[in-house]
Amino acid sequence: MTAQGEQIPLAGVIGQPIHHSKSPALHAHWLGRYGIRGHYIPMPVAAEDLSDVLRALPRMGFRGVNITIPHKEVAVTLADSVSDRAALIGAANTLTFRADGSIHADNTDGYGFVANLKQNASGWRAAAGPAIVLGAGGAARAVISALLNEGVPRIVLTNRTRARSDMLKDHFGGRIKVVDWTRVAEFMEEAATLVNTTSLGMTGKPELSVDISGLPTTALVTDIVYTPLRTGLLERAQAHGCQTVDGLGMLIHQAVPGFETWFGQRPEVDDAVRSVVLNA
Repeated sequence: MTAQGEQIPLAGVIGQPIHHSKSPALHAHWLGRYGIRGHYIPMPVAAEDLSDVLRALPRMGFRGVNITIPHKEVAVTLADSVSDRAALIGAANTLTFRADGSIHADNTDGYGFVANLKQNASGWRAAAGPAIVLGAGGAARAVISALLNEGVPRIVLTNRTRARSDMLKDHFGGRIKVVDWTRVAEFMEEAATLVNTTSLGMTGKPELSVDISGLPTTALVTDIVYTPLRTGLLERAQAHGCQTVDGLGMLIHQAVPGFETWFGQRPEVDDAVRSVVLNA
């Protein structure tokens, strides 16, 4: 509880648009669970206003904010200090405001990705074999960075626009093998992990049509999409005999470090919080 006269801790999420974000419901649940008298606020902010807003928030009592589309890349350039993983990924999703008003940028998307697999995929190890990553956008950067950090021996990377995959290979180095989108099925038989980081399969988007028939049944298949919770890829992978993990846990786990920093309590990720986020 907050002592009388002590400032109520504030945090929030910034994006444009922001009305769809499930983060306010997630953080409100944790604040209520732990009896913390704080607030987490959704804030729509245009690109041209982002710098001014971020500099004003510490003076308004904010301890930090999450950053979402389309501001993740710009947020890194506006911060006074940047974590190694945010610098490597080139984007930030978690900002912390220090006592002097300075801004520290971090990226917890990769942490959330790995934590989700470790919680929900028994026995999964990145080092067990190569991973196939579908997509080469901002989410792919976080996933690739996390997989490399966890010890994956090789990543087969493919994107509908090959030039974007080539850029990530240049950025991350020798353990990345870029293949054409139309040829990725040829590499399925060697994969221990398959990750979809594209929006294909999301509600309102075209279905992901990649052939996974060559995947070993021992492979883990995960999709960062969580609307719907069970994507077409996950349904096909489960029917094929593979272990699958949905993307909702990544969303929840990536929020844990920020909440702990801003509100002083490390929150638990369990079925109750999954239910809250699903119904938000």
